[in-house]
Amino acid sequence: MKIGDIYEGAIKHGMAKDPRGKKEVEEELERAKKEFQGLRGEEKERFDVECLKNPYTDTRILYGKPDGDVKKVLVGIDMEVGELLLADRLRERAGCDLVIAHHPEGRAMASLYKVMHMQAGILSRQGLPIHIGEDLMDERIKEVERRLMPVNHTRAVDVARLLDIPFMCIHTPADNCAATYLQTLFDREGPRYVADILDILDQIPEYREAGSVASGPKIIAGSKKRRAGKVFVDMTGGTSGSKKLYEGLSRAGVGTIVGMHMSEDHRKEAQKHHLNVVIAGHIASDNLGMNLLFDAILKGVEVMECSGFKRVKRRGHT
Repeated sequence: MKIGDIYEGAIKHGMAKDPRGKKEVEEELERAKKEFQGLRGEEKERFDVECLKNPYTDTRILYGKPDGDVKKVLVGIDMEVGELLLADRLRERAGCDLVIAHHPEGRAMASLYKVMHMQAGILSRQGLPIHIGEDLMDERIKEVERRLMPVNHTRAVDVARLLDIPFMCIHTPADNCAATYLQTLFDREGPRYVADILDILDQIPEYREAGSVASGPKIIAGSKKRRAGKVFVDMTGGTSGSKKLYEGLSRAGVGTIVGMHMSEDHRKEAQKHHLNVVIAGHIASDNLGMNLLFDAILKGVEVMECSGFKRVKRRGHT
């Protein structure tokens, strides 16, 4: 495969699995094209033209040419300076054509906050009015943008450049795969109690593996004996949304949130509004998303695992 094939495949499949639906994703790309056409001079030169075909600013080829050949790839959840040095050693010993990180680095990390807008569309599908979701998310997005401003986000990319190792990150497309897979699964299985949610998760290899190393799914609000009600899988859209959204979700009929992670402030707010919360696990959920994505797009490429990633292949997945 070519580096560009993997990148484009990730974007295409991520869009197909976007919880907002195809129409809203296409509308976002159309808005980006109109914005670009309306720019002039330096503003147009500085515009990130990748946004015209890729709605996920946290997913980019960070270093390397799209036409580079890939036979062997090193994949991890967090791929930073140490992992890139590892890739260089592996390249000497056994070969390594590309490094793929799940979590964003470089400009993809600096632009992480931009993908958070998609959360309002996802929440509207759970019954939260779009104007409320957008208003509450705007505040949270600005907070995350300010938090990212002082980060030295080019460190790992600089190392990739100096070592001349192609480097890519795939974030929201993989998270879309995990969120849609689980939401479809829970909608089909219809768990009656919170305990049933844990049982369903335990049948998934990534969560079963996490459980064996003391990081499996946990209930952090509610209890096993509570009714699950309507289950909402909250696992994509950059990072955690506004904690003020939980009241609206509860009023919209959501009974249980299944997420990757949740801050203590968010947990207390969810509990305040009588929501059950199941944390499936951050790294396990990232593994699920990356594995589902790779099943769809990687052909004839050997995957080397590191930094929390374990390759699991499936057949006939959603």
